[in-house]
Amino acid sequence: MEGHNQPERKLGGSPVAKIKLAVIALAVSLFLASAPASLFAKKGASPNSPAASTPAAASGIPQSSSDRPVLEHRNPRYMVMRDDVLILSFPLSPELNQTVTVQPDGYITLLNVGSLFVQGMSVPDITEAIKKVYGKILHDPIINVDLKDFQKPFFVVSGQVTKPGQYDLRYETTVSEAIAVAGGLAPTAKTQILIYHRVSSGWMEVKKFNLKDILNGKNVNEDAVLQPGDMIFVPEKFITNFRKYVPYSLGLYTSINPAAI
Repeated sequence: MEGHNQPERKLGGSPVAKIKLAVIALAVSLFLASAPASLFAKKGASPNSPAASTPAAASGIPQSSSDRPVLEHRNPRYMVMRDDVLILSFPLSPELNQTVTVQPDGYITLLNVGSLFVQGMSVPDITEAIKKVYGKILHDPIINVDLKDFQKPFFVVSGQVTKPGQYDLRYETTVSEAIAVAGGLAPTAKTQILIYHRVSSGWMEVKKFNLKDILNGKNVNEDAVLQPGDMIFVPEKFITNFRKYVPYSLGLYTSINPAAI
């Protein structure tokens, strides 16, 4: 037993061993002090570290920006616009029943409580906002809000068509059907058209669409379906646009017989 314990006492008590242990302890402490900043920021292992909680801030990229398009909701609710008409009914207080119109500034005027801004809000949001306002004079008010008149879905056709303009989108309408509603393509129209679709506020998605095959009875199943607010632009043929800059007198000179002069 003494033979086995004797080397440990010598190793632990020697000056060299003590120096080695101190160096190791110092290295471990330095590593632990610097590890969270380097490891956790890359791997996100520490939930309490700032880098793990805000990765976008650590990388210098803003979490949200109005300069970038946002994804559309699958089933978006209708947002109230100017000139929309709302019917407000109070089952327990019928004397407050009223019909209001959204004014050009986005406000509606409510009986006994004043004005309320509702533009850009959905009907459920407006209902909650009105309940909150009337909660000042009524106890737990029950209010029903219905849309009486609103901006109907539409599409726009512009460019080289017979009747460009805005049309109601009352049913599922394809691009070729929309052009037919607008009177069809003009003789100066290209068959490669552009479709503009609003992705979010300030952003529009532009797609090229070729009508040539569909007009010839080919690939009719690939005819795109319009969404509310879409705009179709039919460009002008290059040769038609080029002729605008060619003098009409050029044809006169070429048609004259030099021998007759």
